Amino acid sequence: MPSRRNVITFIALGLLAGLSPAHAQGPAEQPAKLPVVATFSILADLARNVGGDRVEVISLVGPNGDPHVYQPSPEDAKNLNAAKLILVNGLGLEGWLDRLIKASGAKAPIVVATKGIAPRKMEEDGKIGLDPHAWQSIPNAEIYVANIRDGLIAVDPSGADAYRANASAYLAKLADLDEEVRAALAKIPPERREIITTHDAFGYFGEAYDFKFIAPEGVSTETEASARDVAKIIRQIKAEKIPAVFLENVTDPRMAKRIAEESGATIGGALYSDALSPPDGPAANYVDMMRNNIKQLTAALAN
Repeated sequence: MPSRRNVITFIALGLLAGLSPAHAQGPAEQPAKLPVVATFSILADLARNVGGDRVEVISLVGPNGDPHVYQPSPEDAKNLNAAKLILVNGLGLEGWLDRLIKASGAKAPIVVATKGIAPRKMEEDGKIGLDPHAWQSIPNAEIYVANIRDGLIAVDPSGADAYRANASAYLAKLADLDEEVRAALAKIPPERREIITTHDAFGYFGEAYDFKFIAPEGVSTETEASARDVAKIIRQIKAEKIPAVFLENVTDPRMAKRIAEESGATIGGALYSDALSPPDGPAANYVDMMRNNIKQLTAALAN
């Protein structure tokens, strides 16, 4: 018959054995991050700011990529299928997306980030349609953030407090950025707030900040301007004394350079329109993108 001491020892060992697995595991493992797919790099950056550490965001169209003409890959279909939330711009930007979603078998909810934004109209390829570049207005970007926040809360209610806090902090940052942009543009004389860009991506910026951007009519990133288009632009520059031509990071720079050479207008620095730069570039996130564009505009036009 076992002694009283042995019985106590057995009990103690049993208790330690029951506790040992927890001790063996060490610190509790972090929960898996919510897989989110955004269609292009600017939208992905906004999502990362709202989602924070709770999300893993994949951008289908990467830095310096053109979402108008993107060709999806098999990897994109795989990422969409695994996503718990899909973020899209809407307003006709991603013409390739519906086919990709269907092919991928994706079942995740889709958030249209431009929901609630009053769209402006634009001419492209000779047709009147909706202008999808709403993010170029910071007040519109704030609407994107609110839609992303609500979409994340809907699929991950346990993270609601975190998403709300992240969104509030980022919205405050965007409000400061909006003031910064307005203060910088105030240094440009009103008569010099008219420039040529290589495609019509800055209409919302122009409306928000009292600026006129002129792009070749009927020309998109999917088409090239004809000799007649170029000649018309050159005549317009000379007639209206437009001071500068700006390149964009998603378009072929040769047309803008030719226009500048033949018109005498200054070539401004690169403006980021539809995509961010790589991480080591001047527009690695939305805030830096807007600051870069303002820097380029003021450098060419403020004096």
